[in-house]
Amino acid sequence: FIILLDKSIKPGDVISLDDTFGWISSLGARYVSVLTRNGTEFLIPNEDLITNRVVNWSHSSDLVRLDIHFGVSYDSDPHEVKKIASVAPLKVARVIPDPKPVCHMTGLGDSSIDFILRFWIRDPSKGLTNVRGDVFLALWDALKGAESDIPFPRRDVTILAQPPDQKADQVKGA
Repeated sequence: FIILLDKSIKPGDVISLDDTFGWISSLGARYVSVLTRNGTEFLIPNEDLITNRVVNWSHSSDLVRLDIHFGVSYDSDPHEVKKIASVAPLKVARVIPDPKPVCHMTGLGDSSIDFILRFWIRDPSKGLTNVRGDVFLALWDALKGAESDIPFPRRDVTILAQPPDQKADQVKGA
């Protein structure tokens, strides 16, 4: 009854609770019906909605910021990467220009210079993974055009030659 009275969620809202992401199709006295993108309907007990963390993607605003993490090789100019990455999301139709996308360097990793790219959309009900994927592709194209490489983990192995006297001792001991 608390959920029905406080109107924190209502039919049509897009919510996520743990691993469930979908649209509220109905509210009941004991449970909420959530329809997921793949057509599965979850009946979530009202108690779970009160005691667990629920994200209501459509509660007060349809404006949502999304983040993607990426890295570039150490041969890349991080200043240039920030500029390129901040413009790349604008090539995706669902990304809005205001607030504008921003890119921040977040660290120096084992194999890459690490960044986070933040951008905004107004239609979370149309999906989040698909727009992130489109932004990743736009970023890929922009970085390739600027000849910045996205690295893969690399490990260098150096084999040191043993001094001749150690080789002889090892052979005798074997």
